[in-house]
Amino acid sequence: MRISVTEAKAQLTELVRLAEAGEEVILTRHGHSAVRLVPVRAAPDRASRRALLEAIRASAAAKATPGPNAARSQDFLYGEDGLPE
Repeated sequence: MRISVTEAKAQLTELVRLAEAGEEVILTRHGHSAVRLVPVRAAPDRASRRALLEAIRASAAAKATPGPNAARSQDFLYGEDGLPE
């Protein structure tokens, strides 16, 4: 649904109900789209947030793999005598 800002002032309550119900409500200014009314997503509760953080931590820990020793990572630049090649 497209409606001008001027017309929307008189129907704001109904437009909010429509947006909450899932209908796309676009407010126009001078015939051009200006804003879209969308419902606010419910914030997750504390337990859901904690579960999500734990899942992220577990995923990150599972992906960590040991790599080469950084102290020896540039040895290919030097010869047996320890000088640059």
